[in-house]
Amino acid sequence: MIQLLQINSVVNSGSTGRIAEEIGQLAVKNGWKSYIAYGRNERESQSEAIKIGNERDINWHGVQTRLFDRHGLGSTRATKKFIAKVETLKPDIIHLHNLHGYYINIRILFEYLARSKIPVVWTLHDCWPITGHCAYFSFVDCQKWRTQCGHCPQKRGYPASYGLDGSSQNYLLKKKVFTSIPSERMVLAVVSHWLDSVIGDSFLKEFPRKVIYNGIDTKKFSPKDSIELRNRFGIKGRIILLGVATNWSQRKGLADYLKLSKILRDDEIIILVGLRNDQIRNLPRNVIGVERTEDVDELASFYSMADIVCNFSVEETFGLTTVEGFACGTPGIVYNCTASPELITPETGFVVEQGNITEIRNAIDTIKSKGKSFYAESCRERAVKMFNKNERYAEYLELYDQMLSEKVNK
Repeated sequence: MIQLLQINSVVNSGSTGRIAEEIGQLAVKNGWKSYIAYGRNERESQSEAIKIGNERDINWHGVQTRLFDRHGLGSTRATKKFIAKVETLKPDIIHLHNLHGYYINIRILFEYLARSKIPVVWTLHDCWPITGHCAYFSFVDCQKWRTQCGHCPQKRGYPASYGLDGSSQNYLLKKKVFTSIPSERMVLAVVSHWLDSVIGDSFLKEFPRKVIYNGIDTKKFSPKDSIELRNRFGIKGRIILLGVATNWSQRKGLADYLKLSKILRDDEIIILVGLRNDQIRNLPRNVIGVERTEDVDELASFYSMADIVCNFSVEETFGLTTVEGFACGTPGIVYNCTASPELITPETGFVVEQGNITEIRNAIDTIKSKGKSFYAESCRERAVKMFNKNERYAEYLELYDQMLSEKVNK
C-alpha cells in the first residue's frame, strides 16, 4: 500500500487544514494509506493524525519567535522525535503545506528530507518560505525578498518578534535549507498563477512548479435555504454584503468594510464572519460581527444568504472565500491585486481598484439592479468546473504517481 504523509500546522481546521484533510480523503479513496502530521487544533480526520510536540513545545517556540525572531527554528526535540516516527513509517511521498505555526524545526526537517531520497511535494499557500520573516509582503510593498531581507518593516507582524530582527539571517538560512533538496526530487505546487510568478522571482525558482488551484466541496458548499439565518439576525429583506476571514488583520481589509458601512443604503447590511469579540464590540450598527466557525454547513448558509461576497484583502495567494461564495450561487467583488482577479469573470462579479470605495459602491449597485439570480447560475457553474475538490486534488494524486514513477525508473 502506498503511504502518503502530509505535514501542516493544523489538521481539518481552517483553509489549509481542510485542504490537507480532503487530499488525504481522496488518497484513502484510491487505496492509499494517509497520514497528516500537525502542530495544533486537532480535529477529527479520516487520515491517521500525528501530533508534533505538545503545548509546551509550541509555547517555547513562540517565546523564541517573540524574542529572537527564530520562527521555524524552535521545536528541536519535537521535530527530532517526529523524524524518528517518520523513519519507522517509511512514507512513499511527503507533502508539505504550511511549515510556519510554532510547531516544527525547518532545518531538522529538511536535513532529513535531503538525505531520505523521498519525493517531496510542497504546496505554497503563502509567501513565508521565500522571506526572512513575513507570510505576505504586498500590503507594505516590500521587495526585499527578491535579493535579501533585513530591517523588516513587518517585524511585529505574524510571526511577530518584539525583540531582535532576524530577517536577514532567516532569509539566508531558508535559502540554504529549502534548496538543499535536489530540484528533481521536489515539486512546488502553487495555488495561483500570481503566486507562481512570485516564486519564479525567488530563490526557489529552480524547482519545478505546478499551478493547482485550491478545491472546495461543491456538495457542502451549495445553495442553501437561509430564511432561518436571516430571521436569527433580524435582516429579512435586506441586501447582505458578506466578508469571511480566519483572521481579520489589516491586510484582510477590515478598515475598508468600515468605510463602506458609512455609505450603505438603508436596505443594505454588512456581515463579517471570523471576528474576535473585541472587534465585534466596536462595529457600527449596520455591520454584524460573527465569531469564527469551523462548521462548513453554517458557512454555506452564510454564503447562500448573502447577496454579494466581498473580499477586500490586498494579499491573497488564492481567495477561497470568493470561490466558496460562487459555489453557493453568490457573486463576488474583489480588489485588482495579487491572486483575486484570477477567480472573477464578468458573469460572476467585479474586480475593482484596491481601496476605491466608489468603485465598490458602483459594483454593488450594478449587482443589485440585475439581482443575485442573474449571476447565480454562472457562479455555481464556475465553482463546479474550476474548483471542485475531487478534480483539483486528483491533480495531486497524478503528481504523486508521476514522481513515484520517475523514482522507480531512475
